[in-house]
Amino acid sequence: MNKTIVELVIVGKDHEGVVAGFTNFIFQNDGNIEKINQNVVKGLFGMYLEASFVKKLDMEKFSKEAENLARNLKMEVNIHYEISKSKKVAVLVTKEPHCLESILDARTKRKINGEIVVIIGTEDTLSPLAKKAKIPFVLVDEKDQQKAEEKIISIIKKFNVDLIVLARYMRILSPNFVWRYPNRVINIHPSLLPAFPGAFAYVQAYERGAKIVGCTAHYVTEDLDQGPIIFQDAFAINENETIESLKKKGQKLEASTLLEAVKMHLDERLEVYWGKVHVKPKRSK
Repeated sequence: MNKTIVELVIVGKDHEGVVAGFTNFIFQNDGNIEKINQNVVKGLFGMYLEASFVKKLDMEKFSKEAENLARNLKMEVNIHYEISKSKKVAVLVTKEPHCLESILDARTKRKINGEIVVIIGTEDTLSPLAKKAKIPFVLVDEKDQQKAEEKIISIIKKFNVDLIVLARYMRILSPNFVWRYPNRVINIHPSLLPAFPGAFAYVQAYERGAKIVGCTAHYVTEDLDQGPIIFQDAFAINENETIESLKKKGQKLEASTLLEAVKMHLDERLEVYWGKVHVKPKRSK
């Protein structure tokens, strides 16, 4: 039996009636609630609701009604429909090219089960890579992070993005952004979390005499670098290692680790529950 899956993310100031309003809305449209999760941080309320519909859904009518309900409740709502087989991917970057290059190379070789529909950069350093790949590049260089996120959200809506990949995107995303895309934002961190957090992980590893260094691909949550871990990899450090050689090896590993996490997500091999990622085995061809 074919089902339409609809994801709704509701964000706004915490007050009564929001949960009841949206759950009743789903039931009134003959939907079944599959998942629901709520959280409140410093007065900001966020709710993720996933519903399924067996009957044919008028998506335009449903969206307008959901937006009207959100407006009446003084909330914002983002709606995502799971209808296309090929998932659409947005890649967020700053200036380091290695992770983006790995993803674009996998795309060229048809090793990624998704469509890169837009590349968003905090500066235009990597725009030539996007141009060469014939993928739209959008510059979002606002210094104010709230304004930057508002613009990114509008771009993601425009391209109907399923997955957001942070390919060394050097900005911290706010809860207001992250809550809108639960388990749909993947980040690469240059450390085996939780050790050596921050932008200078390789320098810290070198200075503290680490024997193994690695990186972690994880889903992004409102808790910085604490999201569910998807995939990790590491390599040994030899005595003749320099900071530069260590960084070069680390960046190569970052690229392959992030790509592996993206491929697993797009292949629908990942499930998240109780804060942990569970990986399904590969499907036999």
